[in-house]
Amino acid sequence: MSSGNDQQSEALSKPTFSEEQASALAESVFGLKVSKVQPLPSYDDQNFHVYVSKTKNGPTEYVLKISNTKASKNPDRIEVLNHVIMFLKAAGFPTSSVCRTKGDNTASLVSIDSGSEIKSYLVRLLTYLPGRPIAEIPISPQLLYEIGKLAAKLDKTLQKFHHPKLSSLHRKNFIWNLKNVPLLEKYLYVLGQNRNREIVEHVIHLFKEEVKPKLSHFRE
Repeated sequence: MSSGNDQQSEALSKPTFSEEQASALAESVFGLKVSKVQPLPSYDDQNFHVYVSKTKNGPTEYVLKISNTKASKNPDRIEVLNHVIMFLKAAGFPTSSVCRTKGDNTASLVSIDSGSEIKSYLVRLLTYLPGRPIAEIPISPQLLYEIGKLAAKLDKTLQKFHHPKLSSLHRKNFIWNLKNVPLLEKYLYVLGQNRNREIVEHVIHLFKEEVKPKLSHFRE
């Protein structure tokens, strides 16, 4: 979602591990006996669905997450994200569990020789959480209510979350942050000239006029 040099640098930073390499990482870093690995969708990181041989007590499916080179330079943010998951799990939310490395850490930095340079990637492992994306199921008022209820409960619970490195989550001009809605104007061209673009332009205009002046009064 960038252009020019930014797009090239982001493309180069995304991991390109093969299924065999992912399997080897799961075994060497986390001590799993892998039976199968499948790629999962991802944006600028890389995710794999990892299956292991059946065990007596432990789970048999995991998600191996490999951060891009840029994100891997900020291990504090990954640490906070892992602690958020553990915090929500302890609070009773249906989340994945964070798995420990063989060295008893929540993530591990691995270095790979790409041929022209050595690249480092942060690797972590979560238990696989089965389910279906909302986009694949019929939407009903009751379902929307349940989603809103869960989101509100999540918001209230996270107000109690504390971590000494919490500030690492704050990134200037991060387009996925809702307070940065106006930054999306530079990507309007991908919509072409149609009704959808008119709707998006209207929403951005309303945000700039109605919301942005009041942002300082809102709790993040």
